[in-house]
Amino acid sequence: MSPRFSSRRTFLARVLSIAAVVVAAEPARAAGWAEAMFPLKEHAFGDVAVAAKCEVRFPIVNKSDKTVHIRSVRASCGCTTPIIETNYIEPGQTGTVLARFNTDTHRGKKAATLTITFDKPSFAEVQVKVSGYIRQDLVFSPGSVEFGKIPNAVGQTRSVTLTYAGRPDWEIKSVDSSKPWISAEAKLMSRSGINANYQVNVHVDPSAPQGAFHDELILTTNDRAKPRVPLLVTGEVESSLIVSPQALALGEIMPGQVVEKKLVIRGSSPFLIDSIKAKGWEIDFDAPVEPKTTHLIKARMTATGEAIGQVTGHLVVTAGEGLNAS
Repeated sequence: MSPRFSSRRTFLARVLSIAAVVVAAEPARAAGWAEAMFPLKEHAFGDVAVAAKCEVRFPIVNKSDKTVHIRSVRASCGCTTPIIETNYIEPGQTGTVLARFNTDTHRGKKAATLTITFDKPSFAEVQVKVSGYIRQDLVFSPGSVEFGKIPNAVGQTRSVTLTYAGRPDWEIKSVDSSKPWISAEAKLMSRSGINANYQVNVHVDPSAPQGAFHDELILTTNDRAKPRVPLLVTGEVESSLIVSPQALALGEIMPGQVVEKKLVIRGSSPFLIDSIKAKGWEIDFDAPVEPKTTHLIKARMTATGEAIGQVTGHLVVTAGEGLNAS
């Protein structure tokens, strides 16, 4: 008797990026090619607490058909530490340079210019800027809310302590998040004279989408001069499925041309693959008939011609979990 599945539930795994050149792209221009890769060139941290973890990633989008290499990055001020997170950036890919504001060792108004030096495909330098005001009357411990990896559909809560010294009537009025699935509250733990200690509890809801998040909570206080205090929240909601490799570089192809790629798709429990889709592509594959925790799939990908030139996107795997059959 053929298997019958008593129930199914659907997972989405948007974990694989795609890059291709559907037709030959224009070569990088000699002048301004490096500047054109930076959609963000300036960031203001605002008024931040001592020991608060403050960092920003500057995306570097390689829209050319050549590999880009970052040789070095330097900062004009010790208040900021620059970190190259992606040395080589392939065509169609995005790299990053991280700027970390050193709130534990500096105070007051600070600003830095980061000079990013490229040596491939040719020499170029690009400058980006960060700034902020590090308050002496506020201290976070720890400096940010770090959830780490969170299992899919599982909520979690983390806490930090905020210590204030200044006014006897200072208080936190509210804590706001830009994400509907992140909520927070500030609870006064103690007050003595000009000192106040708060515990800030941050909750990630089970409905949080899969993938990494990097968000700022805003603590609004009754301080008229500096009412807003940012608090960094980071983490990653793990996918129900893991697809390898995590990125596909398809090279230069023509509309209608078929490219075959091998994918390894893993899950925490046996599953079947319902579909593999990507915008601008027709994807054909031999669907497995038996639920397994690991599937080796040969995906035949055809560019539909909806986009011409540099093409990037995400591949979406939809799978249903099969439970025991009779």
